[in-house]
Amino acid sequence: MAKIDFKNVQTMIGAEAVINGPITLRGGIIVYGKVYGDIHTDGPVRITISGQVIGDVQASDAHIGGSIQGNVTVSNRIVLGRKSELIGDLIYRNLVIEDGAQFEGSCSVIGVKKDASDSLVSKARSEERRVGK
Repeated sequence: MAKIDFKNVQTMIGAEAVINGPITLRGGIIVYGKVYGDIHTDGPVRITISGQVIGDVQASDAHIGGSIQGNVTVSNRIVLGRKSELIGDLIYRNLVIEDGAQFEGSCSVIGVKKDASDSLVSKARSEERRVGK
C-alpha cells in the first residue's frame, strides 16, 4: 500500500491556531489547529488528531486523523484514521478506512460509471422504502 508523501509540506496550522476563512494554496498542508473555512490545494492535506476543519476540503491526497464537517474531494487517495470523524460527502479514487473511523455521508469514486444493475438496485431500494418494507 503506497503512503501519502508529506515530506515537502511547507504549510502548517499550529495546534493553538484558529483560521477563519478559506485557505487556498499550492503544495501540502498539515492542520493541528482549527480551520473554519474551505481548504483548496493541489497537494496533500493532513488533519491531525487535534485538527478540526469546518468547511470543504479539496486536495490531491488526504490523511484524516481529526474531524471534518464538510465535503471532501481528493483526486487520489484518502485515509480515514482510526480516530477520525468525517461528516460530509466524499469523492475519491482510493479509500482506506481504519477500524474506529467515523464517517457519515455518501461516497463516490472518481471515474466509475454506474451501470444498469446499480440503477436497478437503487430503484428496488426506493420502491421498498416507498411501500414501507
